[in-house]
Amino acid sequence: MQYEVLTLLSQSNLNKQRFFLIKYIPIRVREEEEQMEKKKTTIVLFSGDYDKVMAAYIIANGAAAYDHEVTIFHTFWGLNALRKDEPIQVNKSFIEKMFGKMMPRGPEKMGLSKMNMAGMGPKMIKDIMKKHNTMPVSDLIEMAKEQDVKLVACQMTVDLLGFKQDEIIDGVEFAGVAAYLADAEDGNVNLFI
Repeated sequence: MQYEVLTLLSQSNLNKQRFFLIKYIPIRVREEEEQMEKKKTTIVLFSGDYDKVMAAYIIANGAAAYDHEVTIFHTFWGLNALRKDEPIQVNKSFIEKMFGKMMPRGPEKMGLSKMNMAGMGPKMIKDIMKKHNTMPVSDLIEMAKEQDVKLVACQMTVDLLGFKQDEIIDGVEFAGVAAYLADAEDGNVNLFI
């Protein structure tokens, strides 16, 4: 069995010799303790507004940086953050095609929740973000993927809105609400955005 030195418990000086009492614990036990201490953050991303998607990904990246396991469950309009920018040739019904044309392709084409101003709001906020060296949402999504944030697309909503898996960026899992609830059950932080 492998052991790891955890702490130095005491030190005494007896006849000019130092004795150390060192606590040893099996590595397996230490790993189990670390696993139990792992924090979990889950986010339901319902909104398709640029600023709200940005907030969700800033929180997710921050939590991942603090060593949380993070899941973002994208549903309804939040799925647009996961759409590829370019059109993909897939077989769709008339209604599915209409949904696809009405919704933004990817996060950089989303509007703002407030002060959208017929599309000028997003351009203005992106200019301000650029001046302040703030990452755009598309870069925040890539950062989240690099930090092993689990990106999940709600399968029911994907089907309902007529999206095809080929239209969604790489690195996304497809699952239902039961999978989200399983993650959220152990969550220390659960957010709905």
